[in-house]
Amino acid sequence: MSDDAGYLFSGLKVLDVGTWIAAPVAATMLADLGADVIKVEQPVHGDAYRKLADSPIGPRPSVNAYWIGDARNKRSITLNLQTPEGREVLMHLVRECDVYITNQPTPTREAFGLTYEALAQVNPRMIYASLTAYGEEGPDAGREGFDGVAWWARSGLMDQVRAWGQTPGMSVPGMGDHPTAVTMYAMIVTALLWRERTGKGTRVHTSLMANGAWANGCYVQAALAGGTFERRDDAPPEPMSPNRVLFETADGRLLQLYMIRSHDELDALLLAGERHDLLADPRFAEADERAVHIAEFIAELRTMFVARTAQDWLARFHAAGVNVTLVAQMEDIPHDEQLKANGALVAPTDPSVPMPLILNHPMHIDGLPAVGPKHAPGLGEHTRQVLAGLGLSAAQIADYEARGIV
Repeated sequence: MSDDAGYLFSGLKVLDVGTWIAAPVAATMLADLGADVIKVEQPVHGDAYRKLADSPIGPRPSVNAYWIGDARNKRSITLNLQTPEGREVLMHLVRECDVYITNQPTPTREAFGLTYEALAQVNPRMIYASLTAYGEEGPDAGREGFDGVAWWARSGLMDQVRAWGQTPGMSVPGMGDHPTAVTMYAMIVTALLWRERTGKGTRVHTSLMANGAWANGCYVQAALAGGTFERRDDAPPEPMSPNRVLFETADGRLLQLYMIRSHDELDALLLAGERHDLLADPRFAEADERAVHIAEFIAELRTMFVARTAQDWLARFHAAGVNVTLVAQMEDIPHDEQLKANGALVAPTDPSVPMPLILNHPMHIDGLPAVGPKHAPGLGEHTRQVLAGLGLSAAQIADYEARGIV
């Protein structure tokens, strides 16, 4: 959050009443453009996402990298919403807010009086942004689910993105949450424009399941049109093209030929690889013959690629204008100059942030200043500050702390 009035969303008051990634990261994106985002967390435990980096399953970063990146530029307060006093404080914040973001389970919202219908009575100009796992209506409305379930498994993506003869793989953390956060952000900004034109607040909502189906849009559309899909339970069929195969190099890295789409491009690749003999081979010289002998041709390419390292090949192909891609490993990402040059990886603007680079959201608007990554708040770091701003005395705040209300 920044007090600088030069930011697009300076003065915009946002309540982040969510946990984990998708809904809260939409608030982060607003904070990156100057909004005053207050994250509401439960006392003692806070958002469970704070602890994900300590999980024994995963890369175990040296710092709490997940939280540092996704919770930046916010203020944190703790409120025990099971108490009347905690809910009363929240209602004070709701009266003043422009945007209320939540992914609380539907039964929790109903029990605490935090549905859109209830809060719109308190603040009719508020934009109420709701995220659920499966949507607001239907037989699965109200069911809980993470992106690995609702976005990945339920959308058909999990079944399709797997090797032949293998069971589907699990998604990586936040794989569906982060793109869903962009949808949340887009809804909120659209609703703010609607409010500017009409003076009315509204509810916007989306689900992890709907975003997974959208990500799988080509195949979902095909299914809706009665398309048939090959089952991947058995051994894979013979590949029909080298651009559907990954090729291993001398140093064990993988190269992808996905953008080698024409026979002219494939010929250029062979010339760069000094395999003129394959161009002269009657089995491969013409497109029709190459298709008949595709398995033999791919075998020759495997032999070719394994003779040099990935960087040797990339230098050769770059010089020849041949569009071959290295399959990135996670250790490559911090050193990717293309990501840095285009603002996907940015340096923090706060020296207390214990990371040299932070992953930025994927939206870039020329001329629009951004706050830049500042530190992610400690649990309840700003509780006293926010309560004092609401008019509570130091004695009242101390009493609330003693009674576990904050």
